[in-house]
Amino acid sequence: MEIVLNTLEDIEKFAYKFASLLKGNELVALSGSLGAGKTTFTKYVGHALKIKEEIISPTFNIIKIYDSCKGPFYHVDAYRLENLGYDPVLDDYIFDDNAIKFIEWYNFLDEEIFDNAIKIHITELDNNRRLFKVEGLDICID
Repeated sequence: MEIVLNTLEDIEKFAYKFASLLKGNELVALSGSLGAGKTTFTKYVGHALKIKEEIISPTFNIIKIYDSCKGPFYHVDAYRLENLGYDPVLDDYIFDDNAIKFIEWYNFLDEEIFDNAIKIHITELDNNRRLFKVEGLDICID
């Protein structure tokens, strides 16, 4: 599925609809260039899932853990792992079937588990518009 989102409000609405489809054990793999909106989208999904803390990019921490209304929510940023390709510390989180996992820059990890993940690629278009390509989840937008 592909959708063009024209404003931050459109991205927020899409994130809320996306969050409503999550059950609590999903692996969401995000890709896109720097500044494409991976963290912004994750932040809006977190708001929809009633996460009380401010969601910020875990670039330097690699992972941030939050409590959501659907269980643990792990927000991973693999950007700094580009040359490593793998970090065994992440296994406990990526393979946790009781949590929602959002992995930014998943393409920097050599993990076969992403074969069955929900994949979202965000592309910047003109005038701050974004193209979201979603694989692995059927979502209808009104």
